[in-house]
Formats: sequence, structure tokens, C-alpha cells
Amino acid sequence: MARTIRTLAALLIAAFFLIVGNGLQGTLLSVRGNMEGFPLVLVGLLMSAYFVGFMAGCQFAPAMVKRVGHIRAFTALASIASAAALAYALAVEPVFWLALRVITGFALAGLYMIIESWINEAVDNEQRGRTLAVYRLVDLSAATIGQAMIALAAPTAFTLFAIVSILISLALVPVAMTTSAQPRPISSAKLELGKLFRISSLAAVGCLAVGAANGAFWAVGAVYVQELGYPVTTVAIFMTTVVIAGALVQMPLGLISDRLDRRIVVVATAGLCSAAGAFLALVGGASSEMLLYGGFAFGFTAMPIFGLCVAHANDRAEPHEYVTLAAGLLWLYGAGAVAGPVIAPMVMNAFGPKALFIHTSVIYGALVVFGLFRILVRDAAPQKNREAYVSVPRTSPTVFEIDPRGEHDEESDEDGVSENASTV
Repeated sequence: MARTIRTLAALLIAAFFLIVGNGLQGTLLSVRGNMEGFPLVLVGLLMSAYFVGFMAGCQFAPAMVKRVGHIRAFTALASIASAAALAYALAVEPVFWLALRVITGFALAGLYMIIESWINEAVDNEQRGRTLAVYRLVDLSAATIGQAMIALAAPTAFTLFAIVSILISLALVPVAMTTSAQPRPISSAKLELGKLFRISSLAAVGCLAVGAANGAFWAVGAVYVQELGYPVTTVAIFMTTVVIAGALVQMPLGLISDRLDRRIVVVATAGLCSAAGAFLALVGGASSEMLLYGGFAFGFTAMPIFGLCVAHANDRAEPHEYVTLAAGLLWLYGAGAVAGPVIAPMVMNAFGPKALFIHTSVIYGALVVFGLFRILVRDAAPQKNREAYVSVPRTSPTVFEIDPRGEHDEESDEDGVSENASTV
């Protein structure tokens, strides 16, 4: 395993820089946009625009890779993302920022896909689980650091935009210098959302709900803290607390879900998340301690639900369907993340900053109701069909190729797409 990690070190370092930069950029734009007097709905639209570009990148970036290869495509996309990070500071104009967010989302989707397809090609079946665990550790560590870096300088200064650009540019170095052989071109397969709903409507609705609720949080969570009157340092601590809490719960809750009816765990976690949202709405402004307690509870319950939904869907799917199924669930997450950041700011404009977590509480409460209904009308998946919970980053559909639950052979499936090919 150590040899494999050394082989993948360049890709993991590149992913680390990208995730740190992207994490910092999302929070920075929310905070800076609020300081500049952007309407709250516009701040939410900045996150929605990112996911519009992200979904387009998942669809069209493979063609770039096929045309010029992984390293050249990575260089081009990273250069675009780095330039976009600097361009935000040149003109603080809403339409300009929205266009940049679409471009950023497109570029980051392509960058993640290139890294993850490369990792997938470099590992054998026996090492997929451990490799994915290492990649997830990189993901969570980078996200935590990225959120905390908002406190390094004033959001109104050029400094943080430059840091984002530097981080994305640094991701170029290990990829450009790697001696690893490039993988085969990324392929794409037909997205079958109807089939996804037939396999598990709870998983499909759950991922849509997570996108709508968590997408809203990532869009305007920092603004929520600002509007309650807390300083930027508290914004950084709050956002970091949410990420750390989500990291801590992943595996313990996953192990519990492996032993129980996974639907019950999804419903219970969503119910607790709804309660955490209500707590933040009611007492988040009372003190910084209450704010951080609520943030920890929200991260502890909101962050694992996507993974639980993917695991539940896999319980009802055939091994050759895992990758396409998970890719479809990620697309539903993206669709929710387009809508949520638009809806939540409207509610906040009407009822104040606390309404952000009223929004998340209502969404997760609705998921609880839907989950209970599905438990009543459909039996649990047979124990022999249950797959182990695996914590997977929501970076690109290609990450699911590394998931050890799928079949990773060289034979083609019924659609003529290699099981080892990236699926969007």
C-alpha cells in the first residue's frame, strides 16, 4: 500500500491544493459579496452558478481529455481556474462574478475528473478501499484548512483571492512533473435518472434534499454568521467546525448503518439534522458557544447523509450498476445545489438570517416524512445484498470508479462502456 501511495503522491498533492483553494474561494465569495452589499439572493446564485458549471464540466470535460490528453487538459483547466480566482478581484460586479463561477465550476469538475480517473487506473481491486480512504482523508483535511484560511486576511483585500489562485496554480506542479503513465481517456455513459428512482427513490430524493439543504449552507452559511453580528474569525471557526464534525461521524455512522436497516439510519440522521437546524435558527445568535455547538451538531448530521443514500442505493443495485448509479446520485445532489442556494436567500430576506436553518430544517424534516413512508411501503434490502458503507467525496462522478463496491474488471457492460471507465 505504501508503494501505491508513493505512486499516487503527485495526484493526491494536486487534489489537496485544489480542494483547499476551492474551499477558501466559496466562503470568501460569500463573505465578500455580503460586505459589498450584494443582495442575499445574488450571493446564493454564486453557489448555484458554480454547480451549473460543475454539471456542465462533468458532461463535457471528458471530450477535452480525449482530444489533448490528461496532462494538457489539466494544465488548461487549472490555468483557467487560477485566472478566474484572480479575476474576481478585478471587478466586483454581479454578472461578472456569476460568469466566473460557472467557469470555475466547469474547470474544477474537469480537474477532479482527471485526478480521479488517474487514481482509478493506478490502483488494483485489492487496494481500492484503502486508496479511497486516503483520498477521503486528503479531501476532508483540505476542506478544513480551506475554510479556516478565510481568517488569514481581510476579505475586502486582494490577498485571499491571490492565495486561491496560488493554490490552484500549485496543483499544476505535481501533475506536470509526474512520471506516472497517463490513464486511458475518460468515457461517459448515459445517465438514467428514471432507473435510479426505480432502484431507490429514497436515495434519489435524499441526495436531492442534501444538495438543496447543504448547498444552501455552503452558499450563505458564512453570511448567516456575519448577519448575526459575529466577526470573520468566528465565520472561519464555525465553517471549520461543521467540516470537522462531518469528518468525525463518517465511519462510526457508516458502521452502524451496515448493521441496521439503512433507511432507518437515513431517517434518524435527517431527523437529528432537522433538529440541529432548528437549534441554530433559535439560539445561534445567543452566543458564539451556542453557534459552535449548533454548527457541530449540523455538520455531524448533515454531512454523512449523502454517503448513506449512496450506500442504500447500492444495497438495491447490481455491482455493475454502482458507478452509473452513484454518478446519477451526484447529479441529483448538483441539481439540488443549484436550487437550494436560490431559495434559502429568499427565505432569509423575508425572515432574517435564522431562516437559513429553517430552510435546512424543513428540507430534512420532509426527507424524514418521505423516508418513513418508504419504510412502510417497501421491505428492507436483504442482508445478503448489503454493501459496506464507503465514505466518498462529492468531487466528480469519476470518484465512484475508485469505490471498491463495484466490479472493476476489463469487460464491457451492456452499454459498451468499460467498467473501468469514468461515468457521468
